[in-house]
Amino acid sequence: MRRFLTATPLLAALLFAPAVHAADRDWPTFGLDYANTRQVGQPGITPGSVKKLVPKWIYQSGIAATFQATPIVTGGKMYVSLPGSHVVALDARTGVELWRYTHSKRSEKLCCGPANRGVAVDDGRVFVATVDARLVALDAASGKPLWDIELARPDNAITESGAGIKGEVGGGSGVGAAAAPLVVDGKVIVGINGVGYGLHIDAQGRAGQLAAVVGIAGKYGGIGFLAAFDAKTGQRVWQFDTVRKPADGGWEGDFVERTGDGLPLNRNIAEERANADRHRDAWEYGGGSVWNAPAYDAKTGLLYFGTGNPSPQINDSTRPGDNLYTASLIAVDAKTGRYAWHWQQIPHDKWGYDVASPPVLFDHREPGGRVVPAVGQASKLGWFYVHDRATGALLYRSDAFVPQDNLFAAASREGTRITPGVAGGVNWSPAAVDGGRGLAFVAAMHLPMRYWIKESAATADRPAGRYDSMEPADEARWGVLAALDLKQRGRLRWSVKTDQPLIGGVLALKSGVVFTGEGNGHLSAFDSLSGKRLWRFQTGAGVNAPPVGYVLDGRPYVAVAAGGSAIWGYRQGDAVIVFGLPD
Repeated sequence: MRRFLTATPLLAALLFAPAVHAADRDWPTFGLDYANTRQVGQPGITPGSVKKLVPKWIYQSGIAATFQATPIVTGGKMYVSLPGSHVVALDARTGVELWRYTHSKRSEKLCCGPANRGVAVDDGRVFVATVDARLVALDAASGKPLWDIELARPDNAITESGAGIKGEVGGGSGVGAAAAPLVVDGKVIVGINGVGYGLHIDAQGRAGQLAAVVGIAGKYGGIGFLAAFDAKTGQRVWQFDTVRKPADGGWEGDFVERTGDGLPLNRNIAEERANADRHRDAWEYGGGSVWNAPAYDAKTGLLYFGTGNPSPQINDSTRPGDNLYTASLIAVDAKTGRYAWHWQQIPHDKWGYDVASPPVLFDHREPGGRVVPAVGQASKLGWFYVHDRATGALLYRSDAFVPQDNLFAAASREGTRITPGVAGGVNWSPAAVDGGRGLAFVAAMHLPMRYWIKESAATADRPAGRYDSMEPADEARWGVLAALDLKQRGRLRWSVKTDQPLIGGVLALKSGVVFTGEGNGHLSAFDSLSGKRLWRFQTGAGVNAPPVGYVLDGRPYVAVAAGGSAIWGYRQGDAVIVFGLPD
């Protein structure tokens, strides 16, 4: 373990129990607040002064792997989940390590790499949801485990077989939890992922391991869920399954021909209905991963969260119907988990358009002056959707912030080019909202995909058959940081093209500065009104984690994890870097 720019041992010891300063401002939850706004006041950091930012300390964990964590800062301490679901507590002033929890995996079948997106801290406890589908409570003072429970069996989903497919095929994955937990009224809220299965061709493409995803008809995957646990005991309080069961009306839905905002889905409804009786049990393998922390509205008592694609991924021949509640924004009661409403972005999704970015809450003002409490969601499709928070009704969708072509087109033997593809638009990256200026900021990408119909060779156990595949198109790709005017129904205020796709997320300052990171290692600051780049720092590893801001002793800090991504081919590292103004 290596540390740079840290305090002397004597000084560090004096800082272990720091006094609370009147101007201290924490970053206490994944999205800063229950609304997931990710906007903070940072005294002294302005469009004019941001160019003066310098590293104040650097912590290196010794684990160089895909690193997506949001640091949590409270009470002068920083809590960070490392790759593999290990957790460290750091002195937020100096970077000195106070304790480390080492997680012992129960399974090697892990979904989607070793990354974890952060912890939750509440009432003297630190909560981490793990890559092997456990929920662990740690003592915030010492890091010692208080309880450790199983969210789901990490190997409880059936994996697709790659037999007969050209190329070396892998990607059999288990169930895990990538999302940071959220604590609401003594309950730890967390979801699972890894149930919307797809095989991956193990070849290094231009986007790292994101070379190809394969979909085969059959019974693969499992059912996702969001669940609440008692923060003191770990006892499960409620669970909401993200696949609607037959007793609740069935996951087939209404076999709609268009999305809720009127776009044709190009579905063969007659064929789906004809096959429905043969696939009555398809919901048992339905998918619907939960990729990110929910937002919470204390006034309505509702939690808002997005769900992943249905299973089998891409290939839709064995799952007729709308496949509820996959690829949806959902609201449930925080006390009971009872369903309130949903809005399905992509009924019968066969393109991999997970609703992966965390929802964000703000007020929408109608032209007549009426204020509507709203929930916004940045999508893989390249729009920012805004809904009535109480009913789920779509109020509007923004201008497109990335190029769009061939949306919802069918796969073909020639390879149909579609953009955005499975990567997005906006992937899991959190947006930020500046309520005062009425702006939403999204970190997005242009990464066109080709969707193929292919044939597998016959094997001893299986005849030759069709399978579906998607892979990055052989063309240029880039990132997009965009500002959307919420006062003008999501009109595109500005956008900035970056060298590489953006996958980390956004931090907004009330002074008019926004931060985001790139896979090439740059952390950059931009003017929130114009998009002009104001400052840039090379971290040494891909920044595919969202930055945060906090204040201690009246001094503002910006922190980010720089550890890259194996999936995206971004240089991996092990650093948490904290920036501040010169003394």
